[in-house]
Amino acid sequence: MSENKLGQIYAVLAFLFWGAIAPIYFKEVSSVQPLEVLIHRIIWSFIILIPLLFITKEITAYKVLIKDKKKLMYLAFSTLFITINWLVFIWAVTNNKIMETALGYYINPLVSIFLGYLFFQERMSKKQYIAIFIAFIAVLYQIITLGSIPLVSLTLAFSFAFYGMIRKKINVGSIVGLFVETLIMMPFALMGIYYLYTNDSISFLNTSDYINIMLTLGGIITITPLLLFNGAARRIKLTTLGFLQYIGPTCAFLLAVFVYDEEFNFNKMITFCLIWIALLVFSLDSINKFREVKNKAD
Repeated sequence: MSENKLGQIYAVLAFLFWGAIAPIYFKEVSSVQPLEVLIHRIIWSFIILIPLLFITKEITAYKVLIKDKKKLMYLAFSTLFITINWLVFIWAVTNNKIMETALGYYINPLVSIFLGYLFFQERMSKKQYIAIFIAFIAVLYQIITLGSIPLVSLTLAFSFAFYGMIRKKINVGSIVGLFVETLIMMPFALMGIYYLYTNDSISFLNTSDYINIMLTLGGIITITPLLLFNGAARRIKLTTLGFLQYIGPTCAFLLAVFVYDEEFNFNKMITFCLIWIALLVFSLDSINKFREVKNKAD
């Protein structure tokens, strides 16, 4: 099997994991407070990442990183954004808002382009302007017709976009970076466990064996798609990776509508249709740019 084909398989598996398996997992532990689920996600990810640092031989990179105060400061900010992202996602799935998470991750690439324009002076094409404008209209339409701001969607889109922007700026390996981020989270996670324990609100070891086992799998749910994504990113073009990322929110959308029976009324359909049109404009622009670059190279 070619490296390119293997990379495509890794990418599809990663986005299937994020879009289908992760929502089902967090739905299964919805009887547990979102805060406790987040705490377990942090602790078990940290435990898994320790041997991974040695297996992947990135312990040296960690020793170099830990001495770089500037990068550590940036990682503190990325930790804040990914923590917000994780907690909001868990809360949304628990509260039957998987469709809103899908909308957020559909919007995310457009938000990332906009942040690149604002903070990195990256030039935007006319079609990208159009795509962002259509996405803005979609959000505005939802505010007017449904009478509410899609806070879950916007929080997920912006928190992950800011997270990606920071990680791009410091260019730290994903395993090392995630290990440091979970290391920063650990004191807060341990304080959270202590708070839940002293207030008799902790579920772990006080509920069914099934829930106990599921909570311990929080680290695997976090690390597995990340490793698959890294394997894909090394083997296939970013353009291909960009298109495949829509597998995630599409799976989440289908789960919300056909498995968990979340409401999908006419106004929500219009909102999603506008976002899909924006993504189509964005995707066509990306294809044209890729062809131009390829033609120049030839």
